[in-house]
Amino acid sequence: MRPEGFAPILGTRFKLIGKQNRFWRGYVDCEITEVREPKVKAYSWVDSNGAKLRHVKYTLEETRSGTRLILEDVGWTGIAGFFLSKLMMTPGWKKTLGHGIPNVRRRCWKTARYVLEAP
Repeated sequence: MRPEGFAPILGTRFKLIGKQNRFWRGYVDCEITEVREPKVKAYSWVDSNGAKLRHVKYTLEETRSGTRLILEDVGWTGIAGFFLSKLMMTPGWKKTLGHGIPNVRRRCWKTARYVLEAP
């Protein structure tokens, strides 16, 4: 998804733009909720009016062998949330993160928390 209006400043509102279809309006509204340069960035997002707020957080951790990226995508609830997170979001995150970070080391399905190690 393409960001529009993004800035890593607390409180910044921006959009992530995708492809509109008959089931989705084509963008999500976001707001930066946490910034601790250079290690943490987080934002909330909602995909339509009245939808449940979700949160995404990226954290960098130093390790002996390099850097670990932790991605947390939380806020999915109920049976619909389970299916959306597992069938749509999980493959999307894997594809997105797989472009720049080739080695997925561990995945925890309950929280959609991925631990990745950058080379």
